Amino acid sequence: MEPIKIDITILAPVQKVWDYYNEPKHITKWNFAHETWECPKSENDLRVGGKFNNRMEAKDGSFGFDFEGIYDEVIPNEKIKYHLEDGRNVDIIFNAIDDKTTNVKIAFDPEKQNSVEMQRDGWYAILNNFHKYVENH
Repeated sequence: MEPIKIDITILAPVQKVWDYYNEPKHITKWNFAHETWECPKSENDLRVGGKFNNRMEAKDGSFGFDFEGIYDEVIPNEKIKYHLEDGRNVDIIFNAIDDKTTNVKIAFDPEKQNSVEMQRDGWYAILNNFHKYVENH
């Protein structure tokens, strides 16, 4: 299957966007698709061969899971490539449009349980949450 692609433009310098995307103290503030969810814990070893683990939980405690991956490529302020435990790949491109504007493009392999539309909507909701967090902090 073709990768699913989403992108968003953020009114912030690429260094800030990069830091907020990768630092656990920020990840826990934006990494959820809906306000009924939270990301209570994040660990991130941002280097080739390094691992990340973001804990995703419903605030009511009804459901939770670990979102984990291993980095395959890291180019600071430009690109991150990682794979998930099931072998799916994710590519993230950070493109500095100018010194105050950054475009973030994500391409990810779909999983088989949910529709492409549902997966795109879920990932986009998280990216949009990130966008709002960066611009407001």
